[in-house]
Amino acid sequence: MLSLSIPGQELLEIEHLVLDFNGTIGLDGKVIEGVKERLEKISQSLKIHVITADTNGSVHQECANLPVEVYVIGKEKQDEEKERFIQGVNGLAIAIGNGVNDEKMFKSASLAFALMGQEGISTKSLLSSDIVFHHIHDALDLVLKPNRLIATLRK
Repeated sequence: MLSLSIPGQELLEIEHLVLDFNGTIGLDGKVIEGVKERLEKISQSLKIHVITADTNGSVHQECANLPVEVYVIGKEKQDEEKERFIQGVNGLAIAIGNGVNDEKMFKSASLAFALMGQEGISTKSLLSSDIVFHHIHDALDLVLKPNRLIATLRK
């Protein structure tokens, strides 16, 4: 568990990290270099989930050696499936993604990190996020070093 005391906000108790795959921890169906090491460290304090439509059909193979649980969602109402997943963990999650199907997930999560990487980002998800990152390494490093998060979100 990760407890975050951000000045001007309620105490946040985070138990889960929920990640999209393509455009977030993966690019063109492959896990981005440096992600595995960061997820291994994060898994010591948070349960990690990858929830994806698996556009490239590679998520199970790519995540086989990662400390994550993989959930492949259907082709219809993906935004609602992701939202239900977050609600299923009582919103006690940091959600990271970039697609329009991440917007509702962002609104239900304790914290939402939008990733504006090589695939770009949906404007709807961008506007529903708490923090925007250029690279997944920066987002994951913030989870590992929560004082950076406090400095960014304090009121």
